[in-house]
Amino acid sequence: MALPGYLEDTAKDYAKQATGAYSVPIDTSKFTGQQFVAGEDPLQTSAINLAQQGVGSYSPYLSAAQAGLTQAGTDVGAARTTAGGLGALTGAQAYQPFMSPYQTNVIDATMAEYDKSRLGGQQEIRDAAVGSGNFGGGREGAMMGQYNADSLVNRAALQNQMLQQGFGQAQNAAQQAFQNQGVMAQGQLGLGTAAMGLGNQQMNLSNFQRQGLGADVGALGQLGSLRQGQTQANLTANQQAAQTAAYEPYGRLSQYGTGITGLAGGVAGMQYNEPQQQSPMSQALGTAMGVGGLFGKIYG
Repeated sequence: MALPGYLEDTAKDYAKQATGAYSVPIDTSKFTGQQFVAGEDPLQTSAINLAQQGVGSYSPYLSAAQAGLTQAGTDVGAARTTAGGLGALTGAQAYQPFMSPYQTNVIDATMAEYDKSRLGGQQEIRDAAVGSGNFGGGREGAMMGQYNADSLVNRAALQNQMLQQGFGQAQNAAQQAFQNQGVMAQGQLGLGTAAMGLGNQQMNLSNFQRQGLGADVGALGQLGSLRQGQTQANLTANQQAAQTAAYEPYGRLSQYGTGITGLAGGVAGMQYNEPQQQSPMSQALGTAMGVGGLFGKIYG
């Protein structure tokens, strides 16, 4: 069946345009050789630099925390040792380490001097008895006996006084040592508690440093990713627009051919399938193949 006469000129015009269009290479300069992939956003660069600069920035705080906790352990251990020695300063025998090693020498020397003085007193009684003509008499004997008895009592009292004095001094020294050692233990424990508090504080500062750095890096990275995504969307739109502009003549030619084949739908022996919408170029090629039947009808 022949092509309707009213389509022959139109088909010839289409054939002429198609021949001209497909004989010229597609101008791809609009969408090749250009950047259509978004690069690294400055905020992303800042996030990377900040992360690199912040690596290990918390280490001084960790070192200080470790030193503080170590010192706390040392001080607490010293406090326990000091407190453990308090037991030796209590009890009935606690005074003994504080007794003067020279006490016996002092007492012996004092007693020797006392005995020497007592002998002098005895001699005075004898001399007085001789002077009064009572030497060897009962009166002398009574006076000597009384004198010796009193001397022995006084000697015992003096010796006991000196012993009590040394004992009292040793007890006071033991009590003072107990108090001093208790105060020392409390002080060491206080130092340990303070050092532990300082160590914990430094540990918290280390955690704050890491958390703050992570938050800053994360925020910069997220903002950078958002801006990079927007930049990429713009580049992709530009690329699609450039491709559309490059293939625009082929799109118009495809639509032209589609119209012709639609009008010639009743021509015997002609079959046409709608091309897939893959690209303007593929659409034009598909239409050209469909219109090929028209050319056969025109040029026999």
